[in-house]
Amino acid sequence: MQKARILIVDDTPTNLQLLAHALKDAHEIITAVNGREALEKAAAEPLPDVILLDVMMPEMDGHEVCRRLKADKRTSHIPVIFVTAMGEEQDETLGLELGAVDYLTKPVRPAIARARVRNHLELKRQRDELDRQLSLSEQEYVKLFLRSGDD
Repeated sequence: MQKARILIVDDTPTNLQLLAHALKDAHEIITAVNGREALEKAAAEPLPDVILLDVMMPEMDGHEVCRRLKADKRTSHIPVIFVTAMGEEQDETLGLELGAVDYLTKPVRPAIARARVRNHLELKRQRDELDRQLSLSEQEYVKLFLRSGDD
């Protein structure tokens, strides 16, 4: 089975290393150090399966990155987990309202990060499978409809 691709975005090398080390055994890790690079790597094939995104970054913060990811049909379906030192309720609420699926506060506990990533990968896998089945059902419906027109 192919390893899931995880994009980790943080402007602090220590944070990138910590998360990469925690996840590298089970996943393929891609990193970005700023918002612009994150958007480029998120849209590059093969797309990441999950994005771990720091909020406080220079130039383009994680909130703006998330807004842009969710506005782009190529990346809108990728689960985003914010990873930040901003632990207030309003910070977490904003992140979730922007479309993030989860929120990890720093300092990150590796076991919690692994469990959250695993859970969101499973949810994404199930959603992708459902989308695939719905697409096949729609194709079958069109075939049946076209055949009924031949009568």
